[in-house]
Amino acid sequence: MVTVVPLSAQWEPERGDTMTLTLTVLLCLGLSVDSRTRVQTGTRPKPNIWAEPGFVIPWWTSVTIWCQGGLEAQEYRLHKEGKLETWDRQKPLEPGDKAKFFIRYMRVMHTGRYRCNYLSPTGWSELSEPLVLVMTGLQNKPQLSALPSHVVTPGRNVTLQCGSWLGFDRFVLMKEGENQPSWTMVSQRAPRGGTHALFPVGPVNTSLRWTFRCYGYYNTTSQIWSHPSDPLELLASGHKHQRSWIPVPVTFFLMLFLLLLFLLVRHQRQKKCCKSSASRPQVETKTLQKSSSSVAPVQDENKKAEVRESQPEEDIQMDSEAMASEEPQDVTHAQRNSLNLGQETSAPPSSQSTEAPAEPSECAALSMH
Repeated sequence: MVTVVPLSAQWEPERGDTMTLTLTVLLCLGLSVDSRTRVQTGTRPKPNIWAEPGFVIPWWTSVTIWCQGGLEAQEYRLHKEGKLETWDRQKPLEPGDKAKFFIRYMRVMHTGRYRCNYLSPTGWSELSEPLVLVMTGLQNKPQLSALPSHVVTPGRNVTLQCGSWLGFDRFVLMKEGENQPSWTMVSQRAPRGGTHALFPVGPVNTSLRWTFRCYGYYNTTSQIWSHPSDPLELLASGHKHQRSWIPVPVTFFLMLFLLLLFLLVRHQRQKKCCKSSASRPQVETKTLQKSSSSVAPVQDENKKAEVRESQPEEDIQMDSEAMASEEPQDVTHAQRNSLNLGQETSAPPSSQSTEAPAEPSECAALSMH
């Protein structure tokens, strides 16, 4: 008996071969789709992004955003969160692995989160990690203090208090030399009004320099901070950074002022000595002229007496009668001249003449110094 097999059954492939063929086709299609997807979405690693001089920028000052990728980068783009369009695009700088985006004047519109990517021959890279730009300077600075004191025993903790009368919602504490906020705390109502936040810090290490500033901001404008507080430096008790209350610049200027004052006084004294030395010959000349003028009348009287003795007795009698009326005045004048002459010859030298020789020696002493 002959069994007839249907024609359709003769050409039916085995079930195992069909499964193998299906898997092969799907695998090829998956590899093709994956390669196309990688070219479109980016095969390059994400670039690095940072800001100079930092992410905290005072109002109306400049800042530069850097984006660094690979050497094969052809173009860099900067994206700002909340903006559909590209914020900026730049060609790479030599050697071609980075680009810069410059903001000349920091304003409120520039605050926010930024990302960047770059274009390579294989497509666009992934987006970088976010960079947050913060602007400061629109509100008054808060007050930063240490409780109980900024001088701390090594190895112990300390509490820093940042507070303001403006009622900030949050306070940020930043340590000098760090690029990220050290602590961010929700504010509390202060007992005396306003708000404040307490930051536990420590343990204090004597080998490090602990200098802090704090800022305040409101929840509705989290990227707009106040002016920074005055810096607060924590000192370990007995540490070499602990100095006297008078800072070095003040001491230096005080010593400089005293030195200038001393030089000024010395210059004035030297000038006074030179003037007195120059006027001494004039004083001596005036003294000699006064003494000669007082001696002249006495010499005239002596000459008259000699002439009177050589005249005859009649002339002497007539002269005596004629001079009788003038005798009191002449005698008085002669006596006055003789008294003046006696006083000048017997009087001791004036104080000016006695002190004069001492001045050259004093001037000489000042010039030697």
